[in-house]
Amino acid sequence: MDTELLKQTANFLVSPGRGILAADESNGTMTKRLEGVGVSSSPESRNAYRANLFAMPTMADAISGVILYDETIRQTAVDGTSIPDFLHGIDVLPGIKVDTGAKPLAGYENETVTEGLDGLRERCAEYFAMGARFAKWRAVIRIDDGLPSDACISANAHALARYAAICQEQGLVPIIEPEVLMEGDHSSQLCFEVTSTVLDATWAACETQGVFLPGALLKPNMILPGKSHPQRSNVETCAKMTIDLLHNHVPSEIPGIVFLSGGQTEVEATAHLNAMNNMGPHPFELSYSYGRALQASTLKTWAKNQDNLSVAHSVFAHRCQMAHLARFGNWSEDLEA
Repeated sequence: MDTELLKQTANFLVSPGRGILAADESNGTMTKRLEGVGVSSSPESRNAYRANLFAMPTMADAISGVILYDETIRQTAVDGTSIPDFLHGIDVLPGIKVDTGAKPLAGYENETVTEGLDGLRERCAEYFAMGARFAKWRAVIRIDDGLPSDACISANAHALARYAAICQEQGLVPIIEPEVLMEGDHSSQLCFEVTSTVLDATWAACETQGVFLPGALLKPNMILPGKSHPQRSNVETCAKMTIDLLHNHVPSEIPGIVFLSGGQTEVEATAHLNAMNNMGPHPFELSYSYGRALQASTLKTWAKNQDNLSVAHSVFAHRCQMAHLARFGNWSEDLEA
């Protein structure tokens, strides 16, 4: 394990003003998104959308890394080079989703464990040779009556730790993503309690498996009530509860937190990150690894203006600039106008 390379990569990914673009939607998910904006899904249309997204001229000002899907890492950029080579050329690191999805947890109804450990070492070696420098694995934790079970938390924590150790052995910085879903009618307090338990279990498993924390990143959910909860959380409450969680349940050796947007709107995800960065200092960088919160408006615009890519680029540039400002606590809602 090259711990120096892992540290350098992890710190690069959370360098000031920059964060990660999550463009690792599976073919099934991307098909739904494209069809939702009236575009037929094919390898060519998925490539066209993503390649043009990455070609936005100022992307590297706000984006340090892009998480790719297996199909995408093998495709070409707008200039005909491979997408990994193109990204390296603009000072953006390619990353790769390496899990094979959340599958039913045997014996536990309505719960899942993320799979993909079989063959992971070989896949990581191949992806590193293709230019990837970091990876992502998403565990999915659901809050409901009696859920999550101890078995679900334990199984996913173990899988995350094994994944992280294998990635590091092969030179890839692991993004550890134990997502507590927003689906449900749970309160912010219950979200806090479950997320705390999940994180504590994950770090314990990482210690057992020998994960090198300075060469890893955490991708957590923010502390929010479930979508069906009658009371919404204001920006300040979400930020304070999330900071409380991180300061008490994340080891300070972790160089950065790259939040998922998890069902939030583009503006909500930006506002929450901005508020947290105004509550410093923090022992780690507070950054983003957003998918929809960076792409939702861009995808709709691209679908209607495929013959004039500068229109979609301007929308994506705006979202990148807003996220960039939130990294410094310099965003305000009037900038969205």
